[in-house]
Amino acid sequence: MSSRITLRQLHVFVAVARSGSVSAAARELGLSQSATSQALTEFERQLGVSVAERLGRRLELNAVGQRLLSRAEQLLDDVDLFESEAREPDGPLSGELRLSASATVGSYLMPSIIGGFTARYPDVRLDLKLRNTYEVIDSVRRFEADLGLIEGICHHRELISVPWQEDRLVIIAAPDHPLAATPNVSAQALSDADWVLREEGSGTRAVFEAAIHDRLGRLNIRLELGQHEAIKQAVRAGLGLGCLSELAVREELEQGTLVELCLDGLSLKRHFYMVWHASRYRSPVWQAFKVHLDEIDHAGRAPFSPPYTAGS
Repeated sequence: MSSRITLRQLHVFVAVARSGSVSAAARELGLSQSATSQALTEFERQLGVSVAERLGRRLELNAVGQRLLSRAEQLLDDVDLFESEAREPDGPLSGELRLSASATVGSYLMPSIIGGFTARYPDVRLDLKLRNTYEVIDSVRRFEADLGLIEGICHHRELISVPWQEDRLVIIAAPDHPLAATPNVSAQALSDADWVLREEGSGTRAVFEAAIHDRLGRLNIRLELGQHEAIKQAVRAGLGLGCLSELAVREELEQGTLVELCLDGLSLKRHFYMVWHASRYRSPVWQAFKVHLDEIDHAGRAPFSPPYTAGS
């Protein structure tokens, strides 16, 4: 009888795909690097095809590997479900989900969302990493994240992107800024001002630049910063105007430590998006979390609903 692919080989394949290297997969699985490499080699030998290409120190799935990854994840998930049902039929949802979120979503919405979800499903582990929009998209594309939440539009063909929440950007200034007392600021005044903006690659920066492109032209960018708090501090210090999500500056606007500037006809509305890989296996945990996200209102609150159980 010919040998077959083993569960260990499937675990190694999935771990290598997620981490991008044999050494990282070995640490995750508690195996030696040589045993992990051997398992991956044997996996490819059994299939008769290569599933990954070496790019420097990284391993990146080729087209075959990308096609097989979701099926491998589903097989492993089915094994876990098989074992859990043997112990406790229709038991509570359990498992792990790796999330990647851009700064605004991750900082101002995800804490309460994750708190609400884990309160409903205490046996689920959520791993959240904060990145800018470009990096979130890249992590989903590389299978390093199961689900991404971004502030801009994703155009990658292999990824699915759907609108999730509506948001509004606001132009902010220090209360003593020369433009702060102007009810309606002119486009010329904004063009002449200094600015403190998010870094290239952030969704906030991309949406803002697209909105002002035909109105303001090229801006005088004095600072580029990657953190909301750093931008707010710089704006309060009088280093320039800023543009951030209303979520990020709501408290400061209410307290008067920052003021909002308005320009007639300038729309800074945008959407947050959910993004995932079309080839990604969508586990029961993934599906339950997406349902939870769909229930969230703009303030990050979810109505009560019965817990999702495996097999429901």
